[in-house]
Amino acid sequence: MQAIILAAGMGRRLGELTRQQTKCMVEVGGTRLIDRLLNQLSSLPLTRIVIVVGYQADGLRTHIDTHFPELNIEYVVNEIFDRTNNIYSLSLAREQLIEDDTLLIESDLILDEQLFPLLLDNEWPNLALVAKYESWMDGTMVRLDSDSCITSFVPKSSFRFEECDQYYKTVNVYKFSREFLRSKYVPFLEVYVNSMGENEYYEQVLRVLTFLDRTDLKALPIGDLKWYEIDDIQDLDIAETLFAEGEDLWRSYSRRFGGFWRFPGMLDFNYLVNPYFPSPRLKQELLSSFDTLLTQYPSGMQVNSLLAGKYFGISQDYAVPGNGAAELIKAVMERTPGRLGVVLPTFEEYPNRKEADELVIFHPTNDDFSYTADDLMTFYADKGISMLLLINPDNPSGNYIPRTDVLRLATWCEKRDIRFLADESFVDFASCYPDGTLLQDETLEAHPSMIVMKSISKSYGVPGLRLGVMASADRQLIQAVRREVSIWNINSFGEYYMQIYGKYESDYHRACQLFQEERARFEEGLRSIPFLRVIPSEANYFLCEVTERFTSSELAILLIKRENILIKDCGYKKAFAGKNYVRIAVRDTRDNNRLLKALRDLA
Repeated sequence: MQAIILAAGMGRRLGELTRQQTKCMVEVGGTRLIDRLLNQLSSLPLTRIVIVVGYQADGLRTHIDTHFPELNIEYVVNEIFDRTNNIYSLSLAREQLIEDDTLLIESDLILDEQLFPLLLDNEWPNLALVAKYESWMDGTMVRLDSDSCITSFVPKSSFRFEECDQYYKTVNVYKFSREFLRSKYVPFLEVYVNSMGENEYYEQVLRVLTFLDRTDLKALPIGDLKWYEIDDIQDLDIAETLFAEGEDLWRSYSRRFGGFWRFPGMLDFNYLVNPYFPSPRLKQELLSSFDTLLTQYPSGMQVNSLLAGKYFGISQDYAVPGNGAAELIKAVMERTPGRLGVVLPTFEEYPNRKEADELVIFHPTNDDFSYTADDLMTFYADKGISMLLLINPDNPSGNYIPRTDVLRLATWCEKRDIRFLADESFVDFASCYPDGTLLQDETLEAHPSMIVMKSISKSYGVPGLRLGVMASADRQLIQAVRREVSIWNINSFGEYYMQIYGKYESDYHRACQLFQEERARFEEGLRSIPFLRVIPSEANYFLCEVTERFTSSELAILLIKRENILIKDCGYKKAFAGKNYVRIAVRDTRDNNRLLKALRDLA
């Protein structure tokens, strides 16, 4: 068995990274692609490795010969790499192809180390590694029959999104027998290059052979094993995350702040949404208007503030819709000078908008990080703050202050000329639902200096729409914030969602009831894990102390590495004083059971 590596391309889409070196010399996690590949091949029983080089060939050869002197490596040079594609590079190695069984590999891949042994150990002589189609994949697809035989190759021009559940993506790693290469592939390769030109792809030959029923090529699905093809900067960024190690593994995911649909199969217990809403029918209605919403401009602030008021049953004059609550938080915090009273630990988007010396911090002194309205009034009575922030329920503790006490706190603030900001993004998860909200005209009017903030992403399960609302009877503040945000800060999809939500309000009520039932069941399951101390929560997450066996960081790393499950490591936050805490979101029953099983397996 030999290996042939195609490494002649220029990698233009990687910009500066390939200006002075070929693509396989780019580093992922501090290791060059070619080094990772050759290290993996060095453990296999190969007679030789043939590398087709072209762009920056001298630098690549020098690097390989210096770092891998023990390997039997031969080179084939593509002198016209700048105007040919990989079919021509492979045709230059046709003499080597027919001399032995061959692993054919493209050099811009990063692969799980288990894939090559998986390929070699399989008894089928002609085999392609394939992965079930995911949205990030591009390039040649294949269809399989019930025996995993490849029945057709699907080029980009023939790709049909409505059929994508039937597709597998070629990983661009093949195992071919010498007999297949000598009698079928290489003869067709020569004919194809001569007739169709040099700027094609070698898989086109396999497509022709499959169409003529002249190949016994089978597919070997790789399941959950990792791989990535690196064509551009974003590919490199994703590969850096997928193949990160140790503490960098969890951090590389968490610093992305979402976008995890780029990592199929990952189960996200970090970010916080309602697992039971929106309903399937609401999604269908959004989908039915997709073409119109994609190609039409959204309305401006006047219409969208009307929709936001309608959504929550408050006056349009009291509402500002936002591109997520984060946009509104920024606008409010930048308009509020002076010192901010804040409980820690809490949602850090607010205190991060202030300088350290502008924060007056209340630290709950009990093990559950719980506190009451009276605790806050006692602590801040003589602190000279200009704004008091209350996240209710709080994040990450899940601490909840009942509505009557929140209003008592609002009145206390008014008497002391303190602006009161209540963020109730998680209040619909509380057991008091639907009676916990402050979003009522009479409540806002009774406390005109109070600001109420709410993220629509979390309790309504639509984070991709980026919606939030700020409400206050302080019309001057409302007008000022409206002027500070873009007139088109809400896109058409978000606008349409707010327009149709009312038809599905009963579904939302049911979703919140289902959530509370599942939270209680999930809490019981978490309490059975011997190394977790679960803190009671009125939100859609649990703060848990990791009491033994692992640090919080170790637990987060083990779950993402072994199970592809992401949780929030809170241990590094100052408010936890070096203790080990994690935050775990509440998802639906199936997902929660998967996490519980993973935790029990660690126990």
